[in-house]
Amino acid sequence: MAKKILILGGGVIGLCAAYYAARKGHAVTVLDRSPQARDGCSFGNAGMIVPSHFVPLAAPGMVALGLKWMWNPESPFYIKPRLDWDLWNWAFKFWRAATPAHVARSAPVLRDLNFASRACFEELAALPGIDFGLVTRGLLMLCRTQHGLDDEAKFAAQANALGVPAEVFDAKQTAARDPDVQMSVAGAVYFPKDCHLPPARFLASLEQLLTAAGVQFQWSTEVTGWRQNGTRLAAVQTTQGDFSADEYVLCGGSWSPGLVRDLGLKIPLQAGKGYSLTLPKPPRLPRLCSIFTEARLAVTPMGTALRIGGTMEIAGLNEEINPVRVRGIIKAVPNYFPEFSADDFAGIQPWRGLRPCSPDGLPYLGRTAKFSNLTLATGHAMMGLSLGPITGRLVAELVSDERPSLPIALLDPDRYA
Repeated sequence: MAKKILILGGGVIGLCAAYYAARKGHAVTVLDRSPQARDGCSFGNAGMIVPSHFVPLAAPGMVALGLKWMWNPESPFYIKPRLDWDLWNWAFKFWRAATPAHVARSAPVLRDLNFASRACFEELAALPGIDFGLVTRGLLMLCRTQHGLDDEAKFAAQANALGVPAEVFDAKQTAARDPDVQMSVAGAVYFPKDCHLPPARFLASLEQLLTAAGVQFQWSTEVTGWRQNGTRLAAVQTTQGDFSADEYVLCGGSWSPGLVRDLGLKIPLQAGKGYSLTLPKPPRLPRLCSIFTEARLAVTPMGTALRIGGTMEIAGLNEEINPVRVRGIIKAVPNYFPEFSADDFAGIQPWRGLRPCSPDGLPYLGRTAKFSNLTLATGHAMMGLSLGPITGRLVAELVSDERPSLPIALLDPDRYA
């Protein structure tokens, strides 16, 4: 039965949910707080599709590493000190989740979600009139040191055991895999199933598909409250009036907790600010996307441009650009790509985006117990783009009252209720 679906959030998760819901014959409206010419988290990211990323953010060793890094504002991870109960509550839950047992439970789920999402990307790329620049050449985890390579080799063994193909390369093999850029590395781990694309181009393609499908858009519309009717939501109240629907889907990213706080729903999230710099004419253009493992930076060729991004700054819903964080990114690049220098970044405007991070490193995906017509799809952290299509497909199944095609019990949005 066709329904009226209202999707709150016009990032990659919201647009993917709208696409798959419209494909099932529903009447879909996408509502977003920003104007259509927006530049949020979905646009300036590294554009990677990563079956290799099956370990959640909350993993053994991350707490100790975070404590080590957090005192250095140039480091890959930084928490801005502040008195904030939500932050400390989140940090405590992160600490409790960072166990081997949690990784063992989560890894198969993240693997299956990422492989299913990769298949969705390939299906979308094959649609007539759609070209968002999908590149399926794999990803290199570049290691400057032998110690780093040894650690990544252990991870590669775990990946292969889990059914995620991985190959360990020495420096010579790494250079042969991507000869278009000089690298100062001990070696790399190659993940052949990983892909990349320009995220803004992908979102433009989604908007093209949605417009053709008759999906309605409501831009520059801020949520101010809700109207309830028992265990069902009757309408969402906004700066542009009330909007009613049969089903509501929350895809609000880092702003999600505030959107449902008045409903009495608790979804612990922290905004993890990331930065990127895009060089329109880099000194060298690698063929493959890569991750600088020790520096925790992602490097992605996008057409003739090169995007370099990373860091995790926990500073609340703060979209200001911290120049110290940007400086840390720029300083790290020549350590891996010696043909690059800080001068290459002169005049390049840094981008920033707030990634919604749950304490256990897993998205919130599913219906809430409190309201029968509210579905949550948020908290994807750094994997919002990678998991966008499969999240959208699962949302469409949920609002259609179908059994989800993949197990999502671990993603229960009420798990911290």
